[in-house]
Amino acid sequence: MTTSVSLASIAKDAAGCTRCGLYEHTTQTVFGEGPQDAAIVMVGEQPGDQEDKQGRPFVGPAGRVLDRALADSGFDRSTLYLTNAVKHFKHTDRGKRRIHQRPDTTEIRACRPWLDDELRVIQPRLVVLLGAVAGESMFGTGYRVGAHKGEVVDAVLGDWHGLAVGTIHPSAVLRGPDSAARDTAYAGLVADLATARDASGG
Repeated sequence: MTTSVSLASIAKDAAGCTRCGLYEHTTQTVFGEGPQDAAIVMVGEQPGDQEDKQGRPFVGPAGRVLDRALADSGFDRSTLYLTNAVKHFKHTDRGKRRIHQRPDTTEIRACRPWLDDELRVIQPRLVVLLGAVAGESMFGTGYRVGAHKGEVVDAVLGDWHGLAVGTIHPSAVLRGPDSAARDTAYAGLVADLATARDASGG
């Protein structure tokens, strides 16, 4: 399906989103960015602290891991559209720090129309789901990263139909308890991204 609606106009609408209560405690909506004709869309879970402050996806520590993994798997980030399933940063304050909290199912569902709109406009060949929240947004509450990691599957979301590949969120690499665990997680992320690249024909 083609559409004359632009990502810029959807982003403008999303900037004032009040579909759930997360907007009350964040700096701004963090919408996706990248080419409107991108063949691949990467969907993360939600913005982090730096993303909330800067208004761009994947610009914090997890974004740096993703950038390295994209390069190691043969991707050029500038050709990809990057976004999140949830567009506001859910957190709890701990002193001067803001600690990430997982969005709940109600919040994921409230935000899904924005992802529907992004995919409807872009019509990518393939979507990479980075983490459990992204997977739940597309496939529902039964989605488990471990059960579907690295699989290429048919997927439908709203007016979009294409392929999807699930993998860990880059932040999972940072949470590894030691260097060996982090190296293993990173290698798996790179392998899954390479699978996505091959499946997309790119």
